[in-house]
Amino acid sequence: MSRGGAAAAAREAAKPQDRGWAWMVLLAAVLLQGLTLGFPSCIGVFFTDLQHEFHATNSETSWFPSIMVAVLHAGGPLCSLLVKRFGCRFAVMLGGLLSGAGMVSSSFCKSLSQLYLTAGFITGLGSCFSFQAGVTVLGYYFVRWRTLANAMASTGVSLGLTLWPLLSQYLLDEMGWRNTFLIFGGILLNCCVCGAIMRPVQLASRSLLQPDRPGEEPGREAEEAQLANGGSSPHPEIQQQDRRTACFQMLQKYLAFDIFCQNKGYQIYTIGVTWMMLGFALPHIYLVPYAIHSGVEERRAALLISIIGFINIFIRPLTGLLSGLSVFTGRRIYLFSLAVLLCGLSNFICVISAKFSALIVYCVILSIAMSGIGALTFQVLMDVVEMDRFSSALGLFTILESITLLIGPPLTGLLVDITSDFHCVFYTSSFFLISAALFMALSFCALERKSKLKEASKVPLDNPSRCQYNEILTEPQSERQSSSAVIYITSI
Repeated sequence: MSRGGAAAAAREAAKPQDRGWAWMVLLAAVLLQGLTLGFPSCIGVFFTDLQHEFHATNSETSWFPSIMVAVLHAGGPLCSLLVKRFGCRFAVMLGGLLSGAGMVSSSFCKSLSQLYLTAGFITGLGSCFSFQAGVTVLGYYFVRWRTLANAMASTGVSLGLTLWPLLSQYLLDEMGWRNTFLIFGGILLNCCVCGAIMRPVQLASRSLLQPDRPGEEPGREAEEAQLANGGSSPHPEIQQQDRRTACFQMLQKYLAFDIFCQNKGYQIYTIGVTWMMLGFALPHIYLVPYAIHSGVEERRAALLISIIGFINIFIRPLTGLLSGLSVFTGRRIYLFSLAVLLCGLSNFICVISAKFSALIVYCVILSIAMSGIGALTFQVLMDVVEMDRFSSALGLFTILESITLLIGPPLTGLLVDITSDFHCVFYTSSFFLISAALFMALSFCALERKSKLKEASKVPLDNPSRCQYNEILTEPQSERQSSSAVIYITSI
C-alpha cells in the first residue's frame, strides 16, 4: 500500500473519535453507569427489612452491599482480560447477563449467606464487567473531549443515585423486597442493550477496542515456528520456566505492578484512594438506616439519597468542564483532594443534628463533594498513567480499593453494634476521608517540588541552541502491551 493510501486508511480508522458514533457510545456509557455504579445506592433502602427478615445484626447485613461494591471494583483485572481477548462489547453484555441473573436468583434466597453469593458476588461481578469495560471504551472513542466525556458519563451515576432509591422504596412498599429484586434483575439486563451499541472499531493504532483472537497464546507462534524448522520441543524444565515467565508477564500486564513500582504519582494516588474508600461508602450504606433510627419517615429517608443523585446530575458536568481548563492541567489531583476533604468535613453535620432539614443540608454538601470525586477519579488516573496502560492500571487500582470497600462497612457496623451509636459511622468516615485528602495533596506537592529541584540542579550546556541533550523515558509502541522494557532515547 502506498503512503497516501496508508494515511487515508489511518484517517478512516480514526473517524469514530470525538464525533459521530462516539456520542452514541457516550449515551450508552451514561445509562451503563446508572445501571451499574448507581445501583448499590438503593441497598440502604432494604437494610432494615433484610435485618428483620433474617434476624441479622448491622455488621452481618452490611456484608451484602460491601461484597457487591467490592466485587464491582475487584473484578477489574478479569475485566481487562475479557476486554483484551473479546472486546468491550462482549464484556459489557456478559456483565449485563450476570448482574440480571444475580438479582433474579437473590429473590429466592433463604439466608443472608445465599444473598452474599447471588446479589453480592454475581451481581457485583456483572456490574464490574459492564461498568469498567464502558469506562475503558470511552478513553478510545474520545481524545479531544475525553475530560468532558468522562464527566458526562459519570452523570449516569447521578441518575442512578436519583432514581434507584425512589423506585426501590415504591416497589418495596407495593410488593416486598423479593419481588423488587426480581424486577431489578430484568432492569439490569438493559446493560446488554448498552453493550450492543459499543460496536468494536480499530483506531489508527491497535487498541483494546479490537479483541484478540480467542485462543491466541503469547509465544505460541514462536514455538510452532521452531517445530516447523525442525527444532525439537523445549526441555520440560525450560517449558516450566517459560510458563512462570509468561504468568509473571500476564500479572504485570493486567495488574500493572511495574507501573505501581516505577510511577510515584500512580503509587500515591492508588494508596490515597484505597485509604479513602474505607470511609467513602459508609454514608451511602448507613444514611437511610440512621435517618429511620432517628425518627425520619421511611419515604423521606429514601429521598435523601435521591437528593444526592439529583444535585450530582448538574454539578458533575460543571466539574468536568472546570477541570478541563488549561489552568488545571496537571493539577486535577488537587481538585480531587479538595473534594475528598469537603466530603469528610460534611459528615460532621450528621453528628450535630439528625433532623430531616439538617440531613438535607448534609446531602447537598455531600453531593457537591461527590460530584468532584466522581468526575475526577478516572480522569486523574488517565493523567498519571499512559492511555495504552490504562486498562491494566485501572485493574490494580480497583482491586486494591475493593479490599477496603469490603472491610470498611462491616467493621463500622460491628462498631455500631457494640456502641449502639450511629454517630460512629460519620466519625469513622470523616477520619479516613480527611486523612486521605491531606495525604494525596501533600504527597503530590512534595513530588512536584522534588521534580522542580531536580530540574533546577541540572547544569545547562554552554550552547544549548546548538547542542541539546534530551532524555526521554519511552517504550516502543509494539511492545507496550506485552513488555515492561524501558528504552532511553538520547538526541543531540
